[in-house]
Amino acid sequence: MFRNNYDNDAITFSPQGRIFQIEYASEAVKQGSATVGLCSKTHVVLVALKRNAEDLSSYQKKIISVDTHLGLSLAGLASDARVLSNFMKRQAIASKMTYDRPIPIERIVEEIGDRAQSNTQNYSNRPYGVGLMVAGVDDTGPHLFEFQPSGMTQEMVACAIGARSQMARTYLERNLESFADCKREELVTHGLKALKESLNQDKELTVENASVGVVGVAETESGKKKLEAFRLYDGEEMGPLLERALAGEGTKQEGEGEGDAQGESMDTS
Repeated sequence: MFRNNYDNDAITFSPQGRIFQIEYASEAVKQGSATVGLCSKTHVVLVALKRNAEDLSSYQKKIISVDTHLGLSLAGLASDARVLSNFMKRQAIASKMTYDRPIPIERIVEEIGDRAQSNTQNYSNRPYGVGLMVAGVDDTGPHLFEFQPSGMTQEMVACAIGARSQMARTYLERNLESFADCKREELVTHGLKALKESLNQDKELTVENASVGVVGVAETESGKKKLEAFRLYDGEEMGPLLERALAGEGTKQEGEGEGDAQGESMDTS
């Protein structure tokens, strides 16, 4: 049988046990601009690369604040992410109204996973064409979760999704052991360096195309833990973060250039 006999809806399995509509939705995630997430013992950082459809348009928002203790970044269809983020906001408000407490991170991630999975059981629905990374802090500490169009969710130490994200994942795997003990600034620096790995050679991170979201816990003078509310860095606020993250690389490149120049002078002498 031809493959397209089984991709007219999201509820029919192929003889190989595949649901092609979900695979197509996953391809939409791979076409989206990259986003990176990292988690330490005290903080969670989301770093995203923004795109603009054309030179005359603004850059697409990639990181969304859901609650004071919770935020997400997206890769794929932004309109689908908006629907899911609005659902998460309603659930967060309902938790405060009903239980007088912020919603636990694992619970809200499971709820959007169930919502996405139900689309694979109804003929009239389609899968969400977006992947999310959900970052938040609750009573059990900082958490980073990945959400996929199939409805599958999993907790991560570090993760990257979107176009050319494999390069960012390679950086994350190479530095994985150091993330747990990183401070806030160090975690942001690692996130920006990982995101930079996913760029084409002719592109650079700038204050226009990069954004960062951070949430975590901090200790007060009395030793108690206090929530650091989710904060989004965008526009000119990205300047100091980019300078700190890329300063070392600039120095390294200059050093390599000096070494090459010395090598050339030795060859010509």
